[in-house]
Amino acid sequence: MSYRQHHLQALEQLQQTKEAIYLGGGKKALEKLKKKGKWSARERIAYLIDKDSPFYEIAPLAAYGMYESEGGAPSAGVVVGIGKVAKRWCVVVANDATVKAGAWFPMTGKKNLRAQEIALQNHLPIIYLVDSAGVYLPMQDEIFPDKYHFGRIFYNNAILSSKGIPQIAAIMGPCVAGGAYLPIMSDEALIVDGTGYVFLAGPYLVRSAIGEIVDEETLGGATTHSEISGVTDYKVPDDKTALDTIKQIVEKLGPFPKANFERSTPTPPEYDPDTILDILPDNPIKPYDSHELLKCIVDKGSFVEYKAGYGKTLITGYARIEGWAVGIVMNQRKLVKTRQGEIQYGGVIYSDSADKAARFIMNCNQKRIPIIFFQDVTGFMVGKRSEHGGIIKDGAKMVNVVANTTVPKITFIIGNSYGAGNYAMCGRAYEPRFLWAWHTARIGVMGGAQAAKTLLQIQKAKYKKQGKELSKEEEEKLLKTIMQRYEEQTTPYYAAARLWVDDIIDPRKTREYIAMSLEVANHNPHIPRFNPGVIQT
Repeated sequence: MSYRQHHLQALEQLQQTKEAIYLGGGKKALEKLKKKGKWSARERIAYLIDKDSPFYEIAPLAAYGMYESEGGAPSAGVVVGIGKVAKRWCVVVANDATVKAGAWFPMTGKKNLRAQEIALQNHLPIIYLVDSAGVYLPMQDEIFPDKYHFGRIFYNNAILSSKGIPQIAAIMGPCVAGGAYLPIMSDEALIVDGTGYVFLAGPYLVRSAIGEIVDEETLGGATTHSEISGVTDYKVPDDKTALDTIKQIVEKLGPFPKANFERSTPTPPEYDPDTILDILPDNPIKPYDSHELLKCIVDKGSFVEYKAGYGKTLITGYARIEGWAVGIVMNQRKLVKTRQGEIQYGGVIYSDSADKAARFIMNCNQKRIPIIFFQDVTGFMVGKRSEHGGIIKDGAKMVNVVANTTVPKITFIIGNSYGAGNYAMCGRAYEPRFLWAWHTARIGVMGGAQAAKTLLQIQKAKYKKQGKELSKEEEEKLLKTIMQRYEEQTTPYYAAARLWVDDIIDPRKTREYIAMSLEVANHNPHIPRFNPGVIQT
């Protein structure tokens, strides 16, 4: 099978998986929703977003393979993404009422926080389409009390408001208990008559707590909150009117300053992006020339390589992508030879590579140029020679600079992402504005084979202390079990389910995703002065 055939099959599987997730709680649940006169979360978003304008979904694979004992939670029961509303980029958050009545699982909370983080980092208006029964009570201990649990969402509501970032909420279904704060802490709140309800305690809890008997509509319906309490700002008859009203509100927002990152007229890349499928190997172990991939991504003739002859296992340079001026830090996956005749392994970060990258990233910060990281890294070089040469010092220098970078960072995991290499190449812990993965991504503390052998040695030592000795067959069986479990945990699906990446994308759409990410990042005008702190030389 050719590389292309391998990748096309993998991408087809990815698409089929996403299409199944898009059904939410299933066809029966969707039909039940329709009978109430409500639209589904995805229908609401499709109507809200400008026609012929793409919607870039964030974490559609959230909670994939998780909560199976609870019946699953497709997309974590909430649809999140970025799209244009009235020609303005906005973050949209829509509860999926077909999934456990829109209840909040732990990953639902994490996904909502990610949506707010995107709005905060990029100064984008955020729109909440609320239709949720509240916290999923059987798992309340994993969603309620901690710093980055449910309450952090309301904290972020306040922070967003203080920064002048518009928040608009439409109450299109139940909005109960703590969840009632989300729409009411927004700048403006709409409520749909007949289907929207908002209250701190529902009728059953009110009756058990104070003995009062009251129905939902009287307690917290559209009329109550629009004409009596004054809690909501707009009363609308149906979903369509609610969404039309949001469009009108967004359309009247005033102008906002931008970062003014440099952009010129885009030109196509040297190679058709489709060629990526012919260059990229079908196995993460196989080497390839990363320069060839770059020719499928950057505007033709725009790449200027920085220190091309030094630190060759990392490619650094300036380029344009869809016209945007960017800095590029990319792992070189082929074997390279130094001037001294030494062979260096592709994908490994050596001292000279780390030193080069740190200097280049500082230059990008000084010039206010956003940085794109392309990860296919197996880690930093190990061994006596590297340790004596100060690999820890040089690695720490690179990690320090990445952490303190103030220009937007956008990361793509295109292959391996192992160990401290994940950190140095701007993994999730280093706050890239966006982190996208290709279907070929592998994320873990080390490669599967190395991890399995290391864990096997630990198990053997444990058995030995107990006076047991493994047979050759038992050892092979244990190694296979460990390897299988570890391989499952390093797949991009496993990472996407836990929001370690924002989505798994088709590699051929990389230029499009970079252009969108930079256009969105350009909305935040505040680029603090770069200060890397103490860096050992």
